[in-house]
Amino acid sequence: MIDLLKKNSLIIILIGVIILPVLISACRNGKPKELNETPTRGNISVTFDENFTILGEAEAFTFQEIYTLAKVNVRFKPETEVFSDLLKDSARIVMVSRKLTEKEENYLKQKQIIPKTTKIAIDAVAIILNNSNPDTLLLYKDLYAIFKGSIDKWNQINPKSSLTDIKVVFDNNKSGNVRYIIEKFKLSNQLPDYCFAVNSNEQVIEFVKNNKNAVGIISVNWISDPADTLSGAFLKQIRVAYISDPGNTDGKGDYYRPFPGNIAEGSYPLTREVFIINREYFSGLGSGFAQFIAGDKGQRIVRRAGLVPAQIPIRLIEIKE
Repeated sequence: MIDLLKKNSLIIILIGVIILPVLISACRNGKPKELNETPTRGNISVTFDENFTILGEAEAFTFQEIYTLAKVNVRFKPETEVFSDLLKDSARIVMVSRKLTEKEENYLKQKQIIPKTTKIAIDAVAIILNNSNPDTLLLYKDLYAIFKGSIDKWNQINPKSSLTDIKVVFDNNKSGNVRYIIEKFKLSNQLPDYCFAVNSNEQVIEFVKNNKNAVGIISVNWISDPADTLSGAFLKQIRVAYISDPGNTDGKGDYYRPFPGNIAEGSYPLTREVFIINREYFSGLGSGFAQFIAGDKGQRIVRRAGLVPAQIPIRLIEIKE
């Protein structure tokens, strides 16, 4: 009997030695890994910057059409809230237009999370105007002066303009667009009083449509795909400004709109990179979705959305008149 008990105890110990590391790994950071989850099967929540709503919806829809056992719950929020979701583990992956700061990386590393950052696209910030505004050619230096506060009337840009006080509208106070403009033009955190925010990119477009003095700041993702019903409808409601390169200070040089070719070659001056940041510590559905977006099918969706894919080159065609 004693020998039998010793034998059973030994078996139990051996089972514990085998299973315990698996359980520890699965319960790392207090979150058990679902044993039936794979890169193409399971149920996850992710958070994307709302600037990339059209792109994010297309990526999620296509991924789930291909992998029918996958359920990706995509939430779209302002940039500040997106990073909050990532840091507090409310989202395994996020789509954003900046990398983690050193402080954010260290916070995750303290929790034994090594984030993976993958560039997936090049986006642009579009400057949109009312349909009745004839001044669609804007010098980069004048745009800088508007954000700095030294140009606040349209006749300072064009003495013949019948328009009056400039009103600059952003999508959200917590938006990546606000951060981008502040960083791009090396401004203080305080924008002029005539700069204000609404609650979404759609509301920016609506405001610009109804206010002839307005200047709207949105991601080009919202107006870059004429074939998309929503994007095509927005394009009819506003005008997209042409911006000069920073070296063109007298107006005699070229102006550029945020078309994919201009974004790809860097002639349009208001571009930024788009990233997927993945905090998953195992190869789960979040990793599978991130790899899909960065892979061939996902990058083709990026290109169809009017952004420049990170992995597939844009072919530039010169048209001779």
